[in-house]
Parts: sequence; structure tokens; C-alpha cells
Amino acid sequence: MEIRDAVEADAGRLADLADSPPDVMRNLVHDRTVRVATDGTTEGIVGFVSYDAKRGTVHVTQLAGSTDACERLLDEPITFAERERMDVELLVPDGESAVEAAVEATGFTRTGQGPRFEGKPTVRYRLEPSRAEQ
Repeated sequence: MEIRDAVEADAGRLADLADSPPDVMRNLVHDRTVRVATDGTTEGIVGFVSYDAKRGTVHVTQLAGSTDACERLLDEPITFAERERMDVELLVPDGESAVEAAVEATGFTRTGQGPRFEGKPTVRYRLEPSRAEQ
């Protein structure tokens, strides 16, 4: 599995993975840091992560793919957060077991309920790599 920057041409596949319109994914590629996991075969993209940083925290805005792909993709915002001495937060929609397994496997701590998105409850997770070095 290889990780690379997303490009606009990836929007269709990202839309499939996120169950979102391609235009939304095209905007995501332009507005956030987006990394994709590829399997090196004709399947191409098997997962993606998008994130941004503000006020001392890296916010993972979307994460999709298999558990393995999500674990590898989470290394991207975590490494950025460690380098910048920031924490990482993300919300996992209820029922996304592959994402939840990856989040827990990479050391995130469940910190409570998040807001509802499209009527679905979410769970808030946090990782504090900036605290580990102190």
C-alpha cells in the first residue's frame, strides 16, 4: 500500500468511498490536505484521509477505506501533529466499524459523543502526541 497526495482527478473515487458528490470531493482536494492510499493494482485508491489544522489541533475531517488503509492514512495527520506539537481530533459516524477499529488501533481515546451529522450520531476521538513528549 502506498500513500500519496490526492489530485483533482481522484474526486470520483473519493466520492464513491465517502458516498458524497464528486464536486464536494473536488473542493475537498483543493481546500484541505488530502492523502490517498493506493493498493498498486487496477483498483487504485482504497482509502483517503483529509485534515486541516487550527488553534493547536489537527482536525481529521474525513477518513474512509478499509481498517488497514485507515490505519496507514492516520499516520499522516499524526506525524504532522507530532512535528507541530499539536493534538489530533476526529469524529467517527456511528456504524463505521472499519474506521472506528483503525482509530482505536492507532491510539486515539474516545472522549464522548460528537454532534449529529445527517441524523447520525458521532463519537469524538482525541490523540495527544504533543503531551507524550513533555
